[in-house]
Amino acid sequence: MKERIFITKNKHKMELEDYLASKLERAGFCGLDIIKTPLVTRIVLHVAKPGLAIGKSGATIKELTEKIATEHKIDNPQIEIQEIKAPNLNATILSKKMASMIEGGFSWRSISYRMIKDIMSAGAQGVELVIKGKLSGKGGRKRKQRIAIGYLKKRGYQSRYVDKAKAAAYPKAGAIGITLSIIHPDVIFPDKIDVNEVIKNSRKVKEEIKEQKEEIEEKIKEEIEDVKEKAEEIVEEIKEKVEEVDDDVKDKLKHEDKEKKKDTKKNNEEKDKKETIKDKKSEKEHKQKEEKKDDKVKEEVKKE
Repeated sequence: MKERIFITKNKHKMELEDYLASKLERAGFCGLDIIKTPLVTRIVLHVAKPGLAIGKSGATIKELTEKIATEHKIDNPQIEIQEIKAPNLNATILSKKMASMIEGGFSWRSISYRMIKDIMSAGAQGVELVIKGKLSGKGGRKRKQRIAIGYLKKRGYQSRYVDKAKAAAYPKAGAIGITLSIIHPDVIFPDKIDVNEVIKNSRKVKEEIKEQKEEIEEKIKEEIEDVKEKAEEIVEEIKEKVEEVDDDVKDKLKHEDKEKKKDTKKNNEEKDKKETIKDKKSEKEHKQKEEKKDDKVKEEVKKE
């Protein structure tokens, strides 16, 4: 049967809660959450006094992890301590505190009225305290006393929103049972909601969202216009720089063309000079050749 798996799991959880409640009674232990992961099983402890739960240099946590791993057979337990922000609104802490005070010799009447006053001053919507047992001391009969203030749900699905806790005190006269029910200030019941107020609030929220959207759109438009102006300024600056560069390049090209023309002129003049020199040399050589020929002819004539 699949139900047995869930029963065994809850049984192990209850045993672990009982063990931790006995070990962390001074720290104000009021519950735990088990979160399983592939590597580690996280155990979150809800405590009123985290300093007492941690101990000196984490000694108590180390001891608890070792015992949980060995005795309760949990693989790789990792304990995390979470502090309760409002201990005056936690039913388990207050019921245990009341039980310990009754066992210490305090009057249940003074404790109950003082506790209810503290709970309501902390912001609770409603409180109910039911005390059963030997309230009148030795020789007296068992009786029941109920003290309630504010708004409270007892039946139906909405009763799940109520924080309930039970505790038992064992003074000399006899056992006393304590049941405490608290409705926290942040709890909203469906029968307490006014439809007209919800519609008004929703309309207000819609109007606020519209105003925020309009403001955001205006800001975006202003930023876009600023970006466009800056972009236009940058483009104009770039154009001016490009024009300046073009003018410089044109001037350089003109200067280079002039220099090239000068160089070509010089080269042409040098070529002409060289050609003239060559022509002169060739004329001289031709004259010399002709003179030599004439001399040879004259010699031949003389010989004849």
